Amino acid sequence: MTSADPDPDLALDPDRTLVASLRRERGYHDLCRAALAAMVDGAQEHVVTGEDVSASGADAEVLGYALRSRAKEMRELPEGPLFFGRLDFRADPAVGDHAGQSYHIGRRRISEHPAAPPLVVDWRAPVSRAFYQASTRRPQGVGVRRRFGWAPGSRGESADLTGLEDEHLGGEGPHAPRSQALRAESRILAGEIERPRVGPMRDIAATIQPDQDDLVRADLAESVCVQGAPGTGKTAVGLHRAAYLLYTHPQRIRRGGLLILGPNPTFLSYISEVLPALGETGVRQSTIGDEIGRHQVRGEDDESTAVVKHDARMAEVLRRALYARVDPAVPDGLAVPDGSYRWRVSAGTLARIVAGVRAEEPPYAVGRERVRTRVVRHVQAQAERRAGPQSGAWLQRMSRARPVGAYVDSVWPRVRAEEVVAELLSDPDALAAAADGVLDADEQKAVLWARPPRSWKSARWSTADLVLLDEVAGLIEHPEGYSHLVIDEAQDLSPMECRAIGRRAAFGSVTVLGDLAQGTTPWAAREWGELLAHLGKPEASVVPLTTGFRVPEAVVELANRVLARLDVGVPPGRSLRKDGELRIRPTDPSDVLRETAECVRRALTYEGSVGVVTADSDVVRVREALGAAGIEAADVGRLGARVVVLGAGVAKGLEYDHVVAVEPAAIAAEGGAGEGRGLRRLYVVLTRAVSRLDVVHARPLPFA
Repeated sequence: MTSADPDPDLALDPDRTLVASLRRERGYHDLCRAALAAMVDGAQEHVVTGEDVSASGADAEVLGYALRSRAKEMRELPEGPLFFGRLDFRADPAVGDHAGQSYHIGRRRISEHPAAPPLVVDWRAPVSRAFYQASTRRPQGVGVRRRFGWAPGSRGESADLTGLEDEHLGGEGPHAPRSQALRAESRILAGEIERPRVGPMRDIAATIQPDQDDLVRADLAESVCVQGAPGTGKTAVGLHRAAYLLYTHPQRIRRGGLLILGPNPTFLSYISEVLPALGETGVRQSTIGDEIGRHQVRGEDDESTAVVKHDARMAEVLRRALYARVDPAVPDGLAVPDGSYRWRVSAGTLARIVAGVRAEEPPYAVGRERVRTRVVRHVQAQAERRAGPQSGAWLQRMSRARPVGAYVDSVWPRVRAEEVVAELLSDPDALAAAADGVLDADEQKAVLWARPPRSWKSARWSTADLVLLDEVAGLIEHPEGYSHLVIDEAQDLSPMECRAIGRRAAFGSVTVLGDLAQGTTPWAAREWGELLAHLGKPEASVVPLTTGFRVPEAVVELANRVLARLDVGVPPGRSLRKDGELRIRPTDPSDVLRETAECVRRALTYEGSVGVVTADSDVVRVREALGAAGIEAADVGRLGARVVVLGAGVAKGLEYDHVVAVEPAAIAAEGGAGEGRGLRRLYVVLTRAVSRLDVVHARPLPFA
């Protein structure tokens, strides 16, 4: 049953059953809204009364923090419809506990009382999985799956419930669909997928497809790599997996933390509202630069230099440079005073201690303390042979003895990551020693600073230098890690950036999202195995998503022409979207800007956002031309603007209802010719369109 009628009382509607169903569901939504309001008020009330039931001040502080956090989360819930689907299970004993039950499915659990059955079941609950997975072939006990249609932009008013649609999964009934092969046959589902894109990215809880659901619900211990063609929802899958893990493993995730890594701040702004819409706030969203940014970036490397610094071989060069500071040679041994007596440790014993610790390869700072501990242990053994067991206070006094500290500082000195990197990049001899057999002469010359600073404190660190600093800092002391990391646009990460991320995921799992065909950096991955190895997750399963729901078929076919020219092992994408529009607009060089303005005017006659994507160097010129034509156009940082002009370099991950791609040849040329990077950038641009794509060009098309 389907309805798009905003008024169930219209006499023209011939389906009285449908009218009654809409009226009942609106009433049920009112009940749910009242229950949610009571939940919000109750959470605030618990904050006021919670401290009174605590046994101690410390308990009160912990409980108060938990209750205040809960109340804050409830108050910050975005307004919107409280459910998007319903499951009616068959009244069959074989179904089990759910036999004869009905469940409304929404973005969070709603109940009238914590112990009462839920009015709305969270989409992440086990029973909700049937909403995404049940089919006529495998109904999973479901008799009817109902989807609800809501007015665009609804803030949760019951009157905004404008339609419903039932799928009889048993294949019975007058309204049973003819085929379940394509879930997009659902008009409500298709309408939600094709709804105009304005503002930040939306969640897809109502439209998750079975293969996406499998990835979302993967176990916390499992690391997954999603190779997703444009429009397959890989970013949404990663965010929804984060929400699912927070729901399923709240204590483990919150104890270790969850991190969302995106390619740039614009992308993070675009996805920022997805997790809050799913009821999850306070999740850290960051870029790799923010995570490793020990210093402000004040320097800049040319591409050849950056490529060497981002190469995995630099890890070995840095390790050698750090451990070159360890010098076990102490010819005279060590004398440790103990009152009027002196304990002696021979030079040979000391050398064996240092060599033994080096062989264990602990973090550098841990190695220092192991050397200290083993020297003191050797002294302790002598003392106990002479006078019996020694006290803990005696051991601490020996550890703090000045000769012991001086010895440790001489053979295993304290060091900062900045000192190691600055010396390596400033001193040709130090670099040659550390890079012997690893980097050739030209590569060593490329990474040396042209003007070495007086000290590391005055160094002008580049973006690539920060990656080197993080590597050395990780060798000195392991950074705190996360329980789970979601890494988007991972194909553009360098080996050294992957190592930085891997250190933070050493004891957790990862969700890696990307598309090898969209790699645009000089070090972009050619295959996933090597990148996953650098992340420390070689066992991660690589799962392809090739069926798109966002990009129309005509646009996908055009993009596949570019894909065929890229040297990547990625299968062509396909789309279930038969709608959409593609127009190739050839013109004279003098008319490119005028034609661009005409395309934007035409796009504004439709609903939704308009993205004008051009070569990075032409952004200002195109925006000014649109302004001169009377069209207000914003830059990419202004979310919610109707028309945005952006460079191809920041288009990755964004989407617009209507895209005007200006001069593809210029976009491809600016992206760089090396290994098809320019064509990859163009591939990204062409796949940003959700409904319509105009390609304006005067120069020959690179994909003709």
